[in-house]
Amino acid sequence: MSPAATHRDVTLVIPGRNCAEFLDACLGAVVPMLTGPHLAEIVFVDDGSTDDSGDIARRHGVTVLRGLGQGAGAARNLGWRHATTPLIWFVDSDCVAEPDALDLLMPHLHDPAIGAVGGSYGNMRPTKLMSCLIHEEIVERHLQMGAEVDFLATFNVIYRRAVLAQVGGFDPRFVKAQDAELAFRVRRAGYRLGFEVASRVKHFHLDRLLPYLRVQRQQGYWRAWLYDAHPDRLSGDSYSGFVDHVQPPLGLAALLGLPLLMTGAPGVAVEGGVIAALLACQVPMTRRLLRRTGDPRYLAFAPMSAARAVVRGVGFAHGVTDVTARRLLGGGPLRRAAAPA
Repeated sequence: MSPAATHRDVTLVIPGRNCAEFLDACLGAVVPMLTGPHLAEIVFVDDGSTDDSGDIARRHGVTVLRGLGQGAGAARNLGWRHATTPLIWFVDSDCVAEPDALDLLMPHLHDPAIGAVGGSYGNMRPTKLMSCLIHEEIVERHLQMGAEVDFLATFNVIYRRAVLAQVGGFDPRFVKAQDAELAFRVRRAGYRLGFEVASRVKHFHLDRLLPYLRVQRQQGYWRAWLYDAHPDRLSGDSYSGFVDHVQPPLGLAALLGLPLLMTGAPGVAVEGGVIAALLACQVPMTRRLLRRTGDPRYLAFAPMSAARAVVRGVGFAHGVTDVTARRLLGGGPLRRAAAPA
């Protein structure tokens, strides 16, 4: 493979389960790229769908592989192992790639030391406040990231196939945080990770608070397993830092401290201090969103983010409990040997 890798050297892998609602838009955006200079094949991994996701993909003329319903990590592994090209582009089934999304990622791979390169998001639900709160926070974080990072998500990322083979691909046991877990292992293997903020796929962000909080509780749970496997990453990465990582413990403390409000002035002072600290953590991002967008609606980010910290804290505590139980039973950290390519 030449370092530039520009002649139809890319296979796009899209995992999905019961994603018929989004799949037409997703595939409609990327199928035209098959006539361009980079994309050789599109593989949709139907991970045990009970809707017509597989039929939709076949109507678009893409390769369809049948997964076993073992989750996105196992589905992505099935997809990249099927591919014969040296580069694997991963896009999620609820994302709609902009026409130049792939073109903008490719130049980063001219450097053979780059093991993977990722991009950013657009927003498919710009009229929904909840979706906009989620989206603009992600964009704000991406704008602060440089051209080289230590974390990549899988909604829009290219990995070298040889790198995936070397590290064993995704760990399918991670329901969430599997993208961070893979990126950490790739970095540990000595590869650099690139980032291109101009490469965007538009995402159908959740548009209601309660479903979003349920997902965030899961994120908190799997972060406990992630940091058990990679304790050196507990202090932060290119996407999140100390202020972000301290919020789930503060949120959990605020929740557990609510009974203190009935114990009189000392308890009220302690609980009030914890809540004040949690709210203070929301100020920097809220201020940045307001400054960049000029939209007062983004004042709503602060209470949303505080509520998210609470449920992440609950999930993280659950995860820590399970991690501890595993260790007490002699299981050790949730690590795995490299799987065959």
